[in-house]
Amino acid sequence: MKSFIEYIVSIFKGVWTLLVGMKVTGKYVFTPWKHVTHKYPENRETLVMFERFRGEVIMPHDANNEHKCTGCGICELNCPNGSIEIISKSVVTPDGKKKRMIDQHIYHLGMCTLCNLCVKACPTGAIVMGQKFEHAVWDRSELTKVLNQPGSKISEGIKE
Repeated sequence: MKSFIEYIVSIFKGVWTLLVGMKVTGKYVFTPWKHVTHKYPENRETLVMFERFRGEVIMPHDANNEHKCTGCGICELNCPNGSIEIISKSVVTPDGKKKRMIDQHIYHLGMCTLCNLCVKACPTGAIVMGQKFEHAVWDRSELTKVLNQPGSKISEGIKE
């Protein structure tokens, strides 16, 4: 008789815990205006990510197609898996001095862990984390990007 009573009590406890769990689900079913999730594919145009979101590394350019990258290579050294390559070239200035300039700032998004170490290490603030998060492609070569725009140059006042 004792085991039968324990069996009935365990059934009631099981039903009680089921109802406690369903109370949380029922609260969201009957109050849909309190949902915090986004209807992602439908609101693609109006969706704004948080400022601290890490989508990809970008190099901002101003209206004159100038950037802040000096080509020092600190971001390349701080990248834990080598997703940044900086190709620089030597240019002779009008006063006869050789100056190193950035030729290409290559970023391999497919290798990037979005750790933000390169952005924090950049002494001039030339690269930042962007807000784009849709990176699904059929060809991996599309994930390799050149961050500096064609014909761009370093901004005035940036010291090497």
